[in-house]
Amino acid sequence: MKYLFFLLIFLLGACSVKNYEHTDVKIITIKSAQLRFSDIGYIRHTKDAIELELFVAGHVYRRIHINHLICVDEGCMRKSSFNAEYLFAKYPSTLLQNIILGREIYDGKNSVKKDDGFVQHIQNADVDIKYSVASHQISFKDRKNHILIKIKDVQ
Repeated sequence: MKYLFFLLIFLLGACSVKNYEHTDVKIITIKSAQLRFSDIGYIRHTKDAIELELFVAGHVYRRIHINHLICVDEGCMRKSSFNAEYLFAKYPSTLLQNIILGREIYDGKNSVKKDDGFVQHIQNADVDIKYSVASHQISFKDRKNHILIKIKDVQ
């Protein structure tokens, strides 16, 4: 019984309210088989946690919390489970958080530095990815799996 209590506290703590150090307002576009969104959103983050708050017509449409788990309206799950359900099962577990924060994906594979960011092209039997990070825009496109994620500054 005591272990059940600690397990419950641990699981509920994964989705608890965080005090985020950084907050940015962005235009966020996400297109996959399970997620379709393009509007204003907030990206809040600390060193080890991210909250993506998506709005449609001024109302919260969806919140996605990322730390050691990914929490959505339906509950919390492992990052690999989130990828399998919402994106593509063979993506690295850290892919979404790296895209949101504008970090290299796939351990920096094929990364080419640019003046204000970098570009990565990753092709194999499972993916055909073009990922670019610039000072005012992040763009991820996987042609093979029909997934698009864009994050732009609001101007």
